[in-house]
Amino acid sequence: MHDFTAAFALAFGMIGAFDAELVEIVLLSLKVSFAAVGFAALIGLPLGAAVALFRFPGSGALTILLNAMMGLPPVVVGLVVYLLISRAGPLGVLGLLFTPTAMIIAQVLLVMPIVAALTRQVILDLWEEYGELLRSLGVGRGRAIGTLLWDGRFRVLTVMLAGLGRAMGEVGAVMIVGGNINHVTRVMTTTIALETSKGNLTLALALGIVLLVLSLLINGAIYLVGETAARRAAA
Repeated sequence: MHDFTAAFALAFGMIGAFDAELVEIVLLSLKVSFAAVGFAALIGLPLGAAVALFRFPGSGALTILLNAMMGLPPVVVGLVVYLLISRAGPLGVLGLLFTPTAMIIAQVLLVMPIVAALTRQVILDLWEEYGELLRSLGVGRGRAIGTLLWDGRFRVLTVMLAGLGRAMGEVGAVMIVGGNINHVTRVMTTTIALETSKGNLTLALALGIVLLVLSLLINGAIYLVGETAARRAAA
């Protein structure tokens, strides 16, 4: 109980003092996570919508694959990316290993299947609701993708939040490809893992509390923006 009390005091002490090292780690965590979710959305939103609206050979297998990839083990993804971008790998010439870019690549591979699979279900539900109307207006399935994504933007926002949660809580893959280098690739989750391994449990728990507060603030802000936009759209 004493550890929890001390951890809360330490966490809010660091937040209140704008601890420089904490701010650096938090900013890099946000940069990597938001970039990964952004790139994952660019791929996953149209992919999920296309899988929902079009039937083609292998579409069922692709749906199963996307659903299965939602549970991809981070360490496996990290290892695959490591092998690709290490010096001996096919992309080693790019010099991406142990950089934030490598961490973003690994997180995109983890987040994209979540975005695509959940978007597929959102678009499928919307197509059942508005498909007949869109067809009567001469809107084909291809043109309907943009329309349905916009109409379901608030549901898609929830999908994005699910992806962001995965990205912000990830540690295995970014540890492998980022190396947890101080002032270079150290983020919140890898710092927590490091402090735990060193036995600094109070500090590790305090950083976990900071991460939780950060996640709550982001989700709360996005929720308020979504609710405000929904009310304006309904007015």
